[in-house]
Amino acid sequence: MESDQKDLSLCSVRDAAREFCAERDWQPFHTPRNLLLALVGEVGELSEIFQWKGECAPGLPDFTDRERVHLGEELADVFLYLVRLADVCGVDLASATLRKLALNRAKYPADQVRGSSQKYSEYHSSSTADASPAGTPSD
Repeated sequence: MESDQKDLSLCSVRDAAREFCAERDWQPFHTPRNLLLALVGEVGELSEIFQWKGECAPGLPDFTDRERVHLGEELADVFLYLVRLADVCGVDLASATLRKLALNRAKYPADQVRGSSQKYSEYHSSSTADASPAGTPSD
């Protein structure tokens, strides 16, 4: 796999991570629990990059080139552990992702939530409460 390749498939990343693990005989250590804990650790390292910076504008214009490289490395670590965890758990991450997007589209209809950060239960209950007869519980 070339390092400058822009469009990677999840399958190619999964296969490369499997190969990397197999070359080192790390399969006994790549249990779901261990991979999850490693993932959480990497998310912590990712969080440290943003800690104490306050709000960051999209595109991170105030980041140095060095900070951007570090950010990319930590994002890649999180991504690799996530892909590896899904693989070890037997989850088709691509299918699960598309399914979750479809569920979220239904849960957060664009015409009802556009420009709002409310949780679905907040806008759903307010819209159904308006439509529910008095005394009728709403979903």
